[in-house]
Amino acid sequence: MTTRWTSIYATLAILMAAILALLVWAVPVEDGVREWTGQLIPGFWMAWTFPIALFFWCIASLLIIMTLLAIRYPETPRVGVLRIETTRGDRLFISLLGSAFLHLGWLFFAGPDFLWGALILSLVYAVAVFRWV
Repeated sequence: MTTRWTSIYATLAILMAAILALLVWAVPVEDGVREWTGQLIPGFWMAWTFPIALFFWCIASLLIIMTLLAIRYPETPRVGVLRIETTRGDRLFISLLGSAFLHLGWLFFAGPDFLWGALILSLVYAVAVFRWV
């Protein structure tokens, strides 16, 4: 039984790493320098840049991880500080939604210069949500 799960984990990790490598490979190169914010598909209807593709890759990775956790380790809803029953998926949604608002607030008050601060704040918020909500 453990061998089957190990092979599933390894297969998905290799697949996600291959997709990430494909995204990095698709970044346009001008004069020997990678244009990280350049369009991955020139002339396409949506401006797919590496940061946008990386964002969706991270969301897909989170969903895959949460699905595997739900299958392998079934859970029961728990009541936290909000006094509502939440599952891991609910807490992930609350974390992502709150992180979006934190980033928007950061952009309004601090500007786009130091977005790493918003990322750190969002990670702390996500840990708090998963721990206490």
